[in-house]
Amino acid sequence: MKRRKVPFGLAALRRPSLVRSLIWMAAVLGLVALIVAAGGLTWFFQHSAVSRVDASLSDRFDDLYAGTTVEQGEVIAPALTDQAALRVYSGHYWEIAEPNGQGGLRLLVASRSLWDGELKPPPEGTARLKPGKRVFYDSVGPNKEPIRVSARAVTLPGYPRPVVFLTAEDRSVLDHDARRFAEVALIALALVGIALIAGVILQVRVALRPLFRLQKQVADVRKGKADRVAPDYPVELTPLASELNALLAHNQEVVERQRTHVGNLAHALKTPLSVMQAEAEQRPGDPLAEVVTRQAKTMREQVDHHLRRARAAARAQGLGERTEVAPALDELSRTLERIFGERGVVIDWDAEDDLVFRGERQDLLELIGNVLENACKWSRRRVRAAAAPDGPGFLKVTVEDDGPGLPEGQREAVLRRGARLDESAPGSGLGLSIVEELAKAYGGSVALGESAWGGLKVELRLPQAEA
Repeated sequence: MKRRKVPFGLAALRRPSLVRSLIWMAAVLGLVALIVAAGGLTWFFQHSAVSRVDASLSDRFDDLYAGTTVEQGEVIAPALTDQAALRVYSGHYWEIAEPNGQGGLRLLVASRSLWDGELKPPPEGTARLKPGKRVFYDSVGPNKEPIRVSARAVTLPGYPRPVVFLTAEDRSVLDHDARRFAEVALIALALVGIALIAGVILQVRVALRPLFRLQKQVADVRKGKADRVAPDYPVELTPLASELNALLAHNQEVVERQRTHVGNLAHALKTPLSVMQAEAEQRPGDPLAEVVTRQAKTMREQVDHHLRRARAAARAQGLGERTEVAPALDELSRTLERIFGERGVVIDWDAEDDLVFRGERQDLLELIGNVLENACKWSRRRVRAAAAPDGPGFLKVTVEDDGPGLPEGQREAVLRRGARLDESAPGSGLGLSIVEELAKAYGGSVALGESAWGGLKVELRLPQAEA
């Protein structure tokens, strides 16, 4: 059985696809949403962590400010402070300074943890430090580590100038936790994205399953496995299924109407011609009668020729017509062996069981029957017929005989209507021309050649229906 080839490669990928469009759209939107979510969660985590550090720095400022005094014009820090501030480079620092008038600070008192270092003022300088206003900023600590600093300018009783209190904390742990959270969030959201895309693919496949089923049913109608499309579809596809069924019904009605018109025309033309021919035959020897007889015969052949082509064309337009080749070959072989039994003609035939002609049985019998009959008529004893697939959508029927055959220059002539190269054999000379007309009406062809036995070989190429 021949399968319909599915386009592959770049050409197939360039073709529009609902499935690809839906999946790509969901993937892009999902990716954007996940990136925004990852960025938002990371920012929220970092902001929350920084807020906690700022709150801790504010608490330390309150403790430092509450215990600071002025004695004999000097600022004295409280004796008991954060224990971590007593260890060198511990990451917990504090400092009391005053503006130096040049945008910087002059150190008054500092924690032990600073050792010989100092905390830097805000990047904008001391102008940003307003009395009573807390300023938070990032800076670099005495050990070159990133720190978070809180600064506030205040006035102390007994001290003539504003004093700036600075508390700081190493933010390396905070930054590490933020990066770790971002990595975990990205991994988690990537897994969620993969699961989301898989879910979208499954959802699209399930949602579009009725559309795929409709496609299969339309293909079954074209192959002749069904005559209508089932109406049980979702609300969105029910109108389409109904329109397809209406189109199929209309097409069938048109084909039937054409057949009826062809039959009526054949009857309307053949009856007057038969009357004219019968009347002329009753006047033997009359020159006019002979002319009428001859012309009536020619007109009848012309009518048969064109009506046959019209019927074949109408049938070829019909959907769902299917005829198995093997039973037709078997029936024709048995019939012709009985007809030519006195001459001992034997017909060997071979065909695949699933080989199906896309057309009416009557036409297939006429096509193969004419070829087989011609082969039996001219054969000595042996005739062979074989049917097999011949490329996508076509089949080939080959008929060979062991007769005298035909020279290459005469093969085209026998396909003309009424052509007879040997008047000794019975017949009208229309057999092979009828075959060619019918084959062309179905989009096929006829080719003549030489058989392996030296006789004539006829190859019929006809449309094949999928099994």
